[in-house]
Amino acid sequence: MVYNYKKYTGEKTVTKGRRRKTGGKESKNMIKVGIIGATGYAGQELVRLLLQHPKAEIVWYGSKSYVGQKYCEVFRNMFELVDAACLDDNMEELAERVDVIFTATPQGLCASLVSGEILSKAKVIDLSADFRIKDVAVYEKWYGIAHAKPQLIDGAVYGLCELNREQIKPARLLANPGCYPTCSILSVYPLVKEGLIDPDTIIIDAKSGTSGAGRSAKTANLFCEVNENIKAYGVAGHRHTPEIEEQLGYAAGRPLCISFTPHLVPMNRGILVTAYASLKRGAAEEELRAAYEKYYGGEKFVRVLENGVCPETRWVEGSNYVDVNFKLDERTNRVVMMGAMDNLVKGAAGQAVQNMNLMFGLDESTGLELVPVFP
Repeated sequence: MVYNYKKYTGEKTVTKGRRRKTGGKESKNMIKVGIIGATGYAGQELVRLLLQHPKAEIVWYGSKSYVGQKYCEVFRNMFELVDAACLDDNMEELAERVDVIFTATPQGLCASLVSGEILSKAKVIDLSADFRIKDVAVYEKWYGIAHAKPQLIDGAVYGLCELNREQIKPARLLANPGCYPTCSILSVYPLVKEGLIDPDTIIIDAKSGTSGAGRSAKTANLFCEVNENIKAYGVAGHRHTPEIEEQLGYAAGRPLCISFTPHLVPMNRGILVTAYASLKRGAAEEELRAAYEKYYGGEKFVRVLENGVCPETRWVEGSNYVDVNFKLDERTNRVVMMGAMDNLVKGAAGQAVQNMNLMFGLDESTGLELVPVFP
């Protein structure tokens, strides 16, 4: 079935209540935003970013666990910044009140709620994996759940801005990439796309802070379990593997099978990717660097570091930047590709806002001019 989605005109036809100012921003002609899952880590990061966005106004703080409770009581950093109470996850009602809905929820929820009718009223940016993978069977195998809306998958756009910018602009349903895939793909993509490495030899070693595991209580994430410790998990079976394979497969022009191993490290934020692959032929460092400059030289949020400088998570924390670089290992005829980013910003909420900007005709850096935090 093909749905006739209406275009964004700058203002909703349904207006409830008088216009008001929020955080010093005039409500008129603002992008009205609703967030389902606003009390998770990614949801709270969305709130933090959107409160500073000059063209967005949050009108719905959705949270199944805290309905009726003031948002600033859940997150005390929002005291005197957000007076609203948490609402439920009624996407049908929400679509009548906003221009765009962010779903920062566990896998399966967005697919169970969204419909063609909802997408005719509001755009949806989903931070879960529900619409990232085009093959329904692959999704169901890796996530262990039946997909509730497989008929909507083909119309969803994978929201990796640096690669799919033009497809993102007209999108109604946007699949926001995972944190590991974002850093992994951007670190490796230029050399795959240019055919400089053998993509069948790609090995990705990735490390993430504990916020990547979400805010729900889990024994494995308790302080005493994580502190002074580092561990691999999801070995040879992490759910982000097929997402990385699918996207890099598009770059290679054929299906790929890669090795991906994530690790949990005792810090709040950050992802560091170290990837390895064999060169297809002898290549000079200048040729490899030229590939990175070709794809990222004009990008705002991907920073190609100087020769010999390795990406570090501390230099991107709190920002929407991804720092990438590589090292040619002539002795083994391999190349080491590296990337670092904040998993909650570029890996989730920041990228979602970047996608929103593109979908509403704004400069994609609007509201994201964030200087990395240090120390």
